[in-house]
Amino acid sequence: MTDMTTAHFFAAMERMRADEAAELARTRAELLRSLRSAGVTEFVACYDGCGDSGNIDGMEFQPAGIKPAHETGTRIADFAWSFVHHRHPGFENNEGGFGQLRWDLSDDTISIDHGNRHVEIAYSFDKGL
Repeated sequence: MTDMTTAHFFAAMERMRADEAAELARTRAELLRSLRSAGVTEFVACYDGCGDSGNIDGMEFQPAGIKPAHETGTRIADFAWSFVHHRHPGFENNEGGFGQLRWDLSDDTISIDHGNRHVEIAYSFDKGL
């Protein structure tokens, strides 16, 4: 068994994030070709996560009426979730986070409008009043 130092741990985490980024880039390029060939100009996904899980709550494709094949729809939902998670890791934990990913396929730009939920507690203790 190897002894993983803090430096080794962080180096491993950086390699993992780099691998994730490379996979996202490959998937993005494949989906871009597929969606453009289907005539899609914009993709929007709404997402929500909390309590250690989450979902893509809805997807829209523009122009209206275009619906990619089921397999492509599943791949793009997985891509959207992974892309958001890469930018906001752990957003699905505890009170979670939510938002919208918008992908303009004409110029291949993605924007994420993201919010994190936080619990605020104001606590006081009074004794011997």
